[in-house]
Amino acid sequence: MPRRKRETSESTDQLPAEPTDQSPEPTKILGLRPRNLVGLKKKLEENPSLVNDRNNVDGETPLHMAAKNGCNEVARFLLCHGASVGVKDNKGATPLHLAVLYSQKAADCLIVRTLLDYNADCSVEDNDGRTPLNHLSEGPERKYLGEILHNHLGKQRKRKANELCSEMKSKIDELEHELSKIVGLNELKVQLRKWMKGMVLDKKRRALGIQVSTPKAPHMAFLGNPGTGKTNVARILGKLFHTVGILPTDKVKEVQRTDLVGEFIGQTGPKTKKVIKEAEGGILFVDEAYRLIPVPCQRTKDFGLEALEEIMSVMDSGKIVTIFAGYTKPMKSLISSNEGLYRRVTKFFSFRDFSCEELAQILHLKMNNQAMSCFLFGFKLHPECTLEVVAELIERETTVVQRQKMNGGLVDLMLINAKENLDLRLDFDSSDEEDLRTLTLEDLEVGLISLSQLDMS
Repeated sequence: MPRRKRETSESTDQLPAEPTDQSPEPTKILGLRPRNLVGLKKKLEENPSLVNDRNNVDGETPLHMAAKNGCNEVARFLLCHGASVGVKDNKGATPLHLAVLYSQKAADCLIVRTLLDYNADCSVEDNDGRTPLNHLSEGPERKYLGEILHNHLGKQRKRKANELCSEMKSKIDELEHELSKIVGLNELKVQLRKWMKGMVLDKKRRALGIQVSTPKAPHMAFLGNPGTGKTNVARILGKLFHTVGILPTDKVKEVQRTDLVGEFIGQTGPKTKKVIKEAEGGILFVDEAYRLIPVPCQRTKDFGLEALEEIMSVMDSGKIVTIFAGYTKPMKSLISSNEGLYRRVTKFFSFRDFSCEELAQILHLKMNNQAMSCFLFGFKLHPECTLEVVAELIERETTVVQRQKMNGGLVDLMLINAKENLDLRLDFDSSDEEDLRTLTLEDLEVGLISLSQLDMS
């Protein structure tokens, strides 16, 4: 293939007295002729920061100018000294965009190969939405140059996809660790894992150049009694949707009726809009959502429906993911009676009550994963407090109604009362570290007996 003749005056920045042809004078690099490598080395030794200096009206760096003039040795020198291969000029063009244009005119692909050796991105777009490949024009160089770029693009996409999966895997492992702390809810965990894997694979497909639609997170309803983990799962979902790029943030805005509804005419709309604005980019978690519907035969004016309609008006925008939560029966009634809500809420998850064995697991998880801010940080269970023994204790000392109405909240109160009993039975002169920080089976039992005084009828 024909090659462009080399310049014979690469080591000098002295311009000839007269131009040798009628073509425009080559653009200077840092005030030097394009191929003056010796002069360029001297300038960068004096001021290394010039390597990425945008020193003309077009916002071009020295590498841009080396690329547009086909100065391969200069380009390689600049790249070895920290020149950015992906920087854009004022028109959004990278050095690779300009190198492709030069290579077609000069029938010389060397400058393109040099930039690709330094992993220049073949898929980056300029301000007109054109990639370096889009700059290929009809001519003898098109096929050969296109093969080089397409081959590199394929390798680049595979590398990016693998890097993406590796990066995503570490984040997904963190979410899996969060899921492992949730007791029960196996069906929900399976659904979350389906979402996690599907979303990661879609990102890999797009990285490989496969055109797939960008998924939208569904609006959901969480059905179940208090203490069954609904809020905790919503927080994990926030992290999941943010990790895979569906939501720009992982924030979860938790609200109830009082956060949305005003007392007088004209208050509810602005109040709800403010909450929606705060939730944008994340999840809006509406607890006890059924309370937004007026009670039958209510005499006073109720504005809950206005708040619900305000929320529904943004559910199709993609700005938020909404989760409505509450008791199973009133939640089903709420959604089935409202056509707009029924159409928009597409995923339903049931949070069943915890068994005694599951409550014992929750207790052990809490004691084994105490954060420094937790009230029982630094404390531990006595070895006699095994899962089986604690489960039997809970079944013996609590009623079904208590467990249904409190679920995980029962464990929190049990541990608070147990710690108080530990403090009560210790003397001020106690100095044994194990005694000072160990909750015994007796402490847990007293903690549950205290709960029996609550009226759960």
